[in-house]
Amino acid sequence: MRTTTLLAFLILPLPLAAQSADEKKQTIAFLNSLQQGDGGFIAASIDPNLDAAPRSSLRATSAAVRAIKYLGGEVPNADKALEFVKSCYSQESGAFADTPRGKEDVVVTAVGMMIAAELQKEPDLDRSIAFLVKNSKTFEERRLAVAGMEAAKKFDPAIKEWFAEIEKTRNADGTYGKGDGQARDTGGVAAMILRSGGKLSDEHRKAIVATLQAGQRSDGGFGKADSKTSGGETTYRVMRAFYLLGEKPNDVEKLKTFLASCRNKDAGYGVAPGQPSTVGGTYYVAAIGKWLAK
Repeated sequence: MRTTTLLAFLILPLPLAAQSADEKKQTIAFLNSLQQGDGGFIAASIDPNLDAAPRSSLRATSAAVRAIKYLGGEVPNADKALEFVKSCYSQESGAFADTPRGKEDVVVTAVGMMIAAELQKEPDLDRSIAFLVKNSKTFEERRLAVAGMEAAKKFDPAIKEWFAEIEKTRNADGTYGKGDGQARDTGGVAAMILRSGGKLSDEHRKAIVATLQAGQRSDGGFGKADSKTSGGETTYRVMRAFYLLGEKPNDVEKLKTFLASCRNKDAGYGVAPGQPSTVGGTYYVAAIGKWLAK
């Protein structure tokens, strides 16, 4: 009976805080394995059953580069990675595409601005900001646009109008969204405000923190309104808000257990427990781990 209990304990996922230096190195190695000859990264390990090899992606490159740095590693072939990022940029429009000569996109442009600022000292992103201002229409687009402007260290006055529209959706208690998705929606707005240098009143801040803490699910993570289970992307979004607010969830240990349960044998992480490893899932866990260590 004692042996069975011990074995059961050993196979449980270790909390992220207990991740050893070797385990971090293994995760960095997983991310490094996703880099391609053009300097960019792919989103997941190559499936040998596929006929066509996957192409490098700007989104995957951004996630991989930042995850490697969060884990304490050095980005391999950083110069080539920057060349790949630049190859996805249009001098004419100021926009980025996910692949060289691909379709330009608001969200991808914001991601491109963030990775350009990560790999290059003081890049000229004025055209990119202009593209975002002209083309960002939805909340998700504007949320990411603000993140891109934060990376560029320059905010266009247009964001004042964006926040004025968002305030029309604010609940009476200062939160955003409804039901099971309230923590996600509130966290997204709060992070957007704080990333742009905005301020929260003490009352507004208190309501936001309470909503985020109440949104933690029984598995330790956070999830979307239409999902009964937690997911890496929503957990990452809510945790960014916690980090910017200088706060943490009520049950940090349970959160760590949730994150550890997303780890796979290849040392990468899925976007949820049982899901295959991806660069995005690994980035979420690396970023959250860094924030929790602060």
